[in-house]
Amino acid sequence: MRILTIIASMLLLILANPSGVIAEPLTPQPFSTTPVVENGQPKRVVRNSSPKRDQQSQPLRDDTLKAKLNSWTIGLAAGQLEGAPLRFATELARVLDDGDNMRVLPIVTRGIFDNIYDLLYLRGVDAAIVYGDILEHFRTNARIGSLEQRVNYIMPLFPTEVHVFVRPEINKLQDLAGKRVNFNTKGTAAAYTGPIMFERLGIKVDAQFVPHPVALAEMRNDDKYAAVVFVSSKPLDAFAKSKWPEGYKFLPVPLTQSLEEYYVPAQLEANDYPALIPDGSKIQTIAVPSVLAVFNWPGDNERAKRVGRFIDYLFERFPKLQSEPGYHPKWKDLNLAATVPGWKRYAPMQERLAKLVNPRPSADKAVDKTADKAAELSEQLERILPGDKSAQQQLLRELLTRHR
Repeated sequence: MRILTIIASMLLLILANPSGVIAEPLTPQPFSTTPVVENGQPKRVVRNSSPKRDQQSQPLRDDTLKAKLNSWTIGLAAGQLEGAPLRFATELARVLDDGDNMRVLPIVTRGIFDNIYDLLYLRGVDAAIVYGDILEHFRTNARIGSLEQRVNYIMPLFPTEVHVFVRPEINKLQDLAGKRVNFNTKGTAAAYTGPIMFERLGIKVDAQFVPHPVALAEMRNDDKYAAVVFVSSKPLDAFAKSKWPEGYKFLPVPLTQSLEEYYVPAQLEANDYPALIPDGSKIQTIAVPSVLAVFNWPGDNERAKRVGRFIDYLFERFPKLQSEPGYHPKWKDLNLAATVPGWKRYAPMQERLAKLVNPRPSADKAVDKTADKAAELSEQLERILPGDKSAQQQLLRELLTRHR
């Protein structure tokens, strides 16, 4: 009988709710027995209404946010992930970052030589790290044309040393005439700089462009390759961490008049390669300056204003790269006023340097404060132009001569 009663109750529930959906139980809501009165009339109270939105949390319009993020952002074409240019660009971005007031975006690219195409043609690229001898490579390139007028430099960056590594039977550069010399794969620094160097020295070699590890392995076993040419910052693991048979060596590369247009003197030391260079000895070579380059925008262009602010931040914060821990040690060897062979400095940068070394006296200041200004200038030079005093004075004279 009890079972029949339960079944009957279930049938009654099904008939009362044919959809079969069981509603959630209502949660009792607290209420007040005190009526709400407004202007002498009872006010209707709506229970369980949503809380009001915080008006201050309204999002920015897309176009407003887009303009804010793009106004003072510099796109910097750097290089490949494993290269030194990307590290320099990243550290530069870190020290110059000032929120919406200044932001530098380092860009991973195909390589430091292709960066010139990015600077000229790629949207969003305002500056690029390139090698100084790229002007020579594109001098006769009709596709680019007048590169010296279209691209200027802000400052030199790290120098990249040329390593000419040879077999035991090779004793001077002239011995490489007609022999196979490997310059690494197309698009690398060695593949551009190496042939330019030998052409300017008047030495015709049999240029090869295979990966350096392949050429080095064959060079160790036979005379297929007489030399390999590396263009990279020392020390290189291929020579610092590998043991080579007796007689393998680096050749000196003299800085002749034909090479002075784009290259600077450098040297390889025993500390760099103790197994290949005797203690106390040095191998004279050349280095390719890398350049922080910008497009030569006219002064009223919006992107020129952006680069101008970038220069202001560079002057203000450059000392941090040289004094604070965690940055590449080569920052200590750089200065903002150093020149780059064959290149023209970006006009706003030149003007900023000229103001630093030749400030105009204000009309409301007495002439007798020259000594104070000289002391202030000396302090600025020490901060902006690190190095020995003679180098500072040489750069100072050069800037003053240019601005007379």
